[in-house]
Amino acid sequence: MRSTAHRRSIAVVLGSLFLISMVTYVDRINISVTARQMMPAFGLTDQQMGHIFSAFVLGYALFQIPGGRVGDRWGARMVLTGALIWWSLFTGLTAVAAVLPLANILGIMGSLLVIRFLLGVGEAVALPSFNRAVADWVPHDRQGLGIGIAIGGIGVGAAVTPPLAAWIMVNWGWQMVFYLSSALGLLVAAIWMCLARYGRPDERHLSRDNDQRRTVTGCAPAEPVPWRRLVSNAPLRWLVLSYSCLGYVAYVYMSWFYMYLVNVRGFDVLRGGWFASAPFLAILIFCPLGGWVTDRLVWRHGVKPGRMVVGMAGMLLAGAMIAIGSAVTSPLLAIAALSLGAGWLYFTVGAYWASTTDLSKVHAGTLSGVMNTGANIGGAISPSLTPWLAAEWGWPVALCVAAVIAALGGLMWLRIDPSEGLTSEV
Repeated sequence: MRSTAHRRSIAVVLGSLFLISMVTYVDRINISVTARQMMPAFGLTDQQMGHIFSAFVLGYALFQIPGGRVGDRWGARMVLTGALIWWSLFTGLTAVAAVLPLANILGIMGSLLVIRFLLGVGEAVALPSFNRAVADWVPHDRQGLGIGIAIGGIGVGAAVTPPLAAWIMVNWGWQMVFYLSSALGLLVAAIWMCLARYGRPDERHLSRDNDQRRTVTGCAPAEPVPWRRLVSNAPLRWLVLSYSCLGYVAYVYMSWFYMYLVNVRGFDVLRGGWFASAPFLAILIFCPLGGWVTDRLVWRHGVKPGRMVVGMAGMLLAGAMIAIGSAVTSPLLAIAALSLGAGWLYFTVGAYWASTTDLSKVHAGTLSGVMNTGANIGGAISPSLTPWLAAEWGWPVALCVAAVIAALGGLMWLRIDPSEGLTSEV
């Protein structure tokens, strides 16, 4: 039986992680709204703005593995506090990119590329550190739900950002969006620093050896990562490839959905902001739901079917909904279908992230960093490729490409068996 204090500690940690994940998506979605005023102000084209979007994703992708390793080594409290401060400062600097000394050397676009890249570097440690915290605090039979709740905060952050950013932009200018986002991140850093001090993981639910001495608030012994076994592990390779497909599709929503509604579906700036929140409200519901479902299936049928059913079904349904949304003529039906596509896409997140813990609990942060690197390689491609496909063949084709990629990611689950493990200690 878990003690009341332990359950309370889990609730505090998951609630705090939910709040941090909300902030991560405020800081990456806000520029997709402000782009409408930033682009004419700086003379940027769609393709150039796509490169700026991709600069964030590139920094985010390159530092996933180091971020996961740092989380494993130093613990989530210290790492997430430092990361929140880092990326909040660079969020604020986005507003003044044109007047920084860097702009005199590299130009305005170069300045924006560097700032967004470094913002991505800061955010790179967030989700792997989430996985480290969930692996430490949450019992194995609840880890899909745990990571689903933690990551589910992105639904709130991404849902409230388009309408609020559009309203702030219309009333106070696009720069104020970044100033307020930066202030919010610094506030959440202070909250996390305080809340993560209380309680300790229940050692009865941790794996043996190093994990028994690890806490969310402290450091862990630096056990070497078995890189050779990692590289040769077939389930992990397929997991990375499949999650790359999810990343490609996710960044279509994060980078271009608002602009798609305004420029293609004919919504005005404010109405487009409200409707652009619909996919992320679906994520808020579907992400923890998928985590709960995968945990129940694992309990009933075992690790492999429990993860595979959720991962495959969610990705295939996401592809189907996106294809439908790209084809219908009604703007409202398109929003409904595309929103369900985002929901089903994130229905799979609990299965993906819990699979990295299934493979190795000791190296959960590092392995999730490896997996999320794949997602963000896909994510670095889609912000630039999507507008090019739309310019050459139209938005229905650009969205159908995303639908096909989602379906391919679902079929890859046929080759993923997290129950095989990664190291002998699992």
